Amino acid sequence: MVSPPAHSPPSASRTSGPLTAGDAARRTLEARERGETSVVALVLDGTAMGRRMIFLFASESDLGRPDLHRHRLGSLEDSALEEAVEREAWRLVGRPQPGMPEPAPEPAPTFDAGTRELAVGREAGQDASVPVYFEVTRPPSGLLIVGAGHLAAPLHELGALLGFRVTVADDRPAFARAERFPRAWAVKRVDFTDPFQEIPLNDRTHVLLVTRGHRYDYECLRLLLRESPLPTYLGMIGSRRRVRATFHQLLEEGIPRERLDRIRAPIGLDVGAETPAEIAVAVAAEWIQLRRGGSGRPLTEVERVAERFFAEGKARGGGG
Repeated sequence: MVSPPAHSPPSASRTSGPLTAGDAARRTLEARERGETSVVALVLDGTAMGRRMIFLFASESDLGRPDLHRHRLGSLEDSALEEAVEREAWRLVGRPQPGMPEPAPEPAPTFDAGTRELAVGREAGQDASVPVYFEVTRPPSGLLIVGAGHLAAPLHELGALLGFRVTVADDRPAFARAERFPRAWAVKRVDFTDPFQEIPLNDRTHVLLVTRGHRYDYECLRLLLRESPLPTYLGMIGSRRRVRATFHQLLEEGIPRERLDRIRAPIGLDVGAETPAEIAVAVAAEWIQLRRGGSGRPLTEVERVAERFFAEGKARGGGG
């Protein structure tokens, strides 16, 4: 069994003093490897111009816990500006700042980088604002492949290629081996009655059930459907009969219909895939479609370049 590298998470603290660009980059990379989110703030004007701070948060599912706001590093030598920057950092990771007397503004969870004008006080009867450049770095989304059979190998390759942090889990020692999944972040041997006991899940995780049997899919699904929040993607391979049987059992267990609607089964886009590699491509295409919002239609039909080219030529030629 291969597990992810061990890290010693930093204790909650506040560090003052200048923070260099190199320090910020190093801390950002370390936080990303730990599965944490970081926000770097660089002041672009005023007396604190060129100074920066970095805020390190725990995993996305725990951002609301103030005890897991681990680090505030750097100093702007301006307490009002530091407070404004910290408020904006919390907003940009999509959570209200602990202890805020008023509700947090609408979060901007899709924000990656850009400049914000921050109000920091009043000067000469006017609101003073300072431009601050923020850069948010989130850890990669997790992809958990439950089942290490013939389909898991191409799925883990494509998942890693698309930037997922891939974990493969199976209960068979001969299958749950690191050498079979060289691009996986972790390969774990688990008990399918509780495969998620040592695997952290959150609302950014993609979970793919490709086990060798209906009963294992069922056991995994019934556990996952009781998670809150649900994984962002919950997919299961299987024939129509196998999927129907699983849904029937889950309904009898009392799982609400709206939760069952979150299951993507069978998985992948309809491209006529048959081989494991083709099925993996169809599944990866579905991940991209959900992430980017594509239609899944052939680009030839969407763009209609040839049709428009000949129509324009006909118009310029004055007809047939």
